[in-house]
Amino acid sequence: MPFPPTLAQIEPALQDAAGALVAEASLGWRGLLSIAVVAGVLVGLIARRNTPVELLFLAGLVIVTLAGVIDAPTALAGFASGPVLLIGSLFAIAAGLRTTGALDWVGDRLLGGAKTEGAALGRLVLVAPVSAVVLNTPLVAMLAPVVLDWCRKHNVSPSRLLMPLSYLTILGGVGTTIGTSTTLVCNAILSDLQTASGDEGAYGEGVSEIGLLEIAWVGAPLAVIGVVYMLMVAPRLLPNRTDLMRKLGDKRREYLVEMLVQPQCAMIGKTIQEAGLRRLPGLFLIEIDRNGEVITPVTPRDVIQSHDRLVFTGVVETIADLERIPGLVPAVDMTYEFQPAQQTRRQLAEAVLSRSSPVIGRTVRDANFRQVYNAAIVAVHRNGERLTNKIGDVRLEPGDTLLLQTPSGFSDAHRNNRDFYLVSEVSGSSARRHDRALVAIGLFLLLIGWLIAGALVGPLLTEGTVAAAMLDRKAQPVVAIAVLMAMIGTRCLTASQARRAIDLQVLITIAAAMGLGAALKQSGAADFLAAFLVNGVASWDSLSASATPWVLLAVVYVTSMVLTEMITNVAVATIMLPLAIGVAHSAGYSPQPFIMAVAIAASLSFATPIGYQTNLMVMGPGGYQPKDYLRVGLPLSALIATAAVLLLGLLWPF
Repeated sequence: MPFPPTLAQIEPALQDAAGALVAEASLGWRGLLSIAVVAGVLVGLIARRNTPVELLFLAGLVIVTLAGVIDAPTALAGFASGPVLLIGSLFAIAAGLRTTGALDWVGDRLLGGAKTEGAALGRLVLVAPVSAVVLNTPLVAMLAPVVLDWCRKHNVSPSRLLMPLSYLTILGGVGTTIGTSTTLVCNAILSDLQTASGDEGAYGEGVSEIGLLEIAWVGAPLAVIGVVYMLMVAPRLLPNRTDLMRKLGDKRREYLVEMLVQPQCAMIGKTIQEAGLRRLPGLFLIEIDRNGEVITPVTPRDVIQSHDRLVFTGVVETIADLERIPGLVPAVDMTYEFQPAQQTRRQLAEAVLSRSSPVIGRTVRDANFRQVYNAAIVAVHRNGERLTNKIGDVRLEPGDTLLLQTPSGFSDAHRNNRDFYLVSEVSGSSARRHDRALVAIGLFLLLIGWLIAGALVGPLLTEGTVAAAMLDRKAQPVVAIAVLMAMIGTRCLTASQARRAIDLQVLITIAAAMGLGAALKQSGAADFLAAFLVNGVASWDSLSASATPWVLLAVVYVTSMVLTEMITNVAVATIMLPLAIGVAHSAGYSPQPFIMAVAIAASLSFATPIGYQTNLMVMGPGGYQPKDYLRVGLPLSALIATAAVLLLGLLWPF
C-alpha cells in the first residue's frame, strides 16, 4: 500500500473499525446511564449558581455506583489513589513554606526590585519554569499574597498582575508531569488502563505513562508562545480595577504604632528608601527616636540604626506586615513576644475600650495591659484622628481601638467582657517562623529532588532493590507525606495548619471524577463515543487520507479544551482519556499523540475562571469578571491550540 494511503483505501478500514466498536459497545442501559450522568454533571457545572463542584461529582458517582455500573471498590479507588494523596500533601507542604516566611523571601527576590507594573510582569515570567516542578495550585496560593502585597505597596491594581500570574503558572505547569495535577491524574489513569487491560487488552496496547520530561517537548514551546503573548498582548487587554471598599475601610481606621529596631534586624545600615519603608501602602513614618534625639521629618536618605524607635501611623494590614519583618518589634511593651516559637502562639486582635475599662485615663506605658489582660498593645486608633504622639504617651480614652498581640482564644474569652465594646481577631495576622525558613526550603528541595530522581533514575534500577522501591513512581505520595511529617516535626507548621491548608474541594472533585471516568470505560460508553467521532470524521467526503489523523487529533484536542473551559481540568482528563485512546485504536493510529493531546488540552485553560483552579483563585482578589477571561484568554487559547496540534502531530507520529 502506498504511503500515505489514499482516502479510498483508508475510509473502509475506518468505517469497519468504528462499526465493530459500536457493535461491541452497543450502549446498553449502563452505558446510556453513564453518559446521562456525566452530561448531567456537565450541565450542572455550567448552569450551577452556588452548588459546590465536589457535590455534583459525588452525586454522579453515587448514582452510577448504586445503579451497578461500577462496584464500590472501583468508585472509592480514587479517594485512595496516589495522585490525590500527593496533591493533598503538596498543599500542606506549600503552607509550610508560607508559615515559615520562605514565601516572603521568595516574593522579595521575585518582585522586590520591581518599581513599575511592566517590570513586575517581566519578573513574574520566572514563575513559569518554577511551576514545572511545583504544582500550579499551591504555587499560586503561595505567590498570590506576594503579588497583592507588591500591588498595595506600589498602588497598582491587582487585576493587572493576578491573571498573568495564573496564566504563566498554567503555561509552565506542562513542562514536566509533576507541574500540574492534570498530568499526575493522567498517569494514574494510564497506569490503571495498562494494569486492567494487560498486554493483549484493547486499551493496554500502545498505552504508556507520560515520562517526566516527555511532555516538555511540546510544553516548552507552548510556554514560550504563551509568555510572549503575556508580555506583548495581554497588558493591552487586562482590566484595571481597584478595590474601593478596602480603600475606604483603610482610611477609617488609622493606628499609631512605634517599632523598635533590634540588633539582629536586616534593615540596619540601610536607608529608609532601601528598606522599603518610604512608600508603604496606608502607612506613614512620622519620626525616628534615636537615643532621645528625634529625627523628623524623616527623609528617604536617613539610615536605620540599631535600637532606633520608628513611629508610624497607618492601617492595620500594613502594621501586620511590619510585624512580620524579623528584628522589628513594637516598642511600647518590652515583654512583647518576639521569639519565633512564642510568636506563633499569638495573633493580632482589635479591641474597642469601654467606659468601664480600668485602663481608661492611663497612658499606654502605664496601663499594665499585659498584667491585666495577658495581651500587648501594638497600636492605637482614635475616632478617625491621626495621633502624632509617641504611642507610650497616648492617654487611653473610651472608644479607643487597640491593636493587640494576644494569645489564641483571646477574642472568645473577652467577647462579653464589659471592659470592651467589641473584640475581633485580625485575619491573616499569624507570625512567621523565620527561624525555620531554611529547614522548610531544604525539605521542599529534597522532595523535588526525590521526585525528579524517581522519574529519571528509578526506571533504570533493578526491581526488588531498596533503591528501586524508594524511587518508584508509586512511592511518590509516601515521600510527600514523609516530607510533610518532617515539616511538622521540625515545627515549620503545626498539624492544624497542615489540615487547614489541604483543599478538600479539589481532592474530592478529583477522586469522584476518576470514578465517573471508570464508569464511562467499564459501561462501554467511551468506546461508543470514540466510534461516533471516528465515523463522523470518516464520513467527510472532502477529507484527504493524510489529513484524517490530523483532524481526529484536532477534534480530540478541541473537545478536551472546550470541556476544560466549562468544567474542571481533572474531570476532563478522566473522561476524555479513555475516549481518546478508543479513537486512536478504532482508527488504527498510535494512541500516544491523542493521550498527549488530552493531557495538554486539559492542563491549559485560559478562557473561563472555572476551567482551572488557579483561574478561580485569582478571580476574587483581582476583581475579575468572566468576560475578562474571555477577552484575555480566548485569543491565547486559540493560539496555543493551533501550535499544540501541529507539535503533537509532528513529535508523536500517528
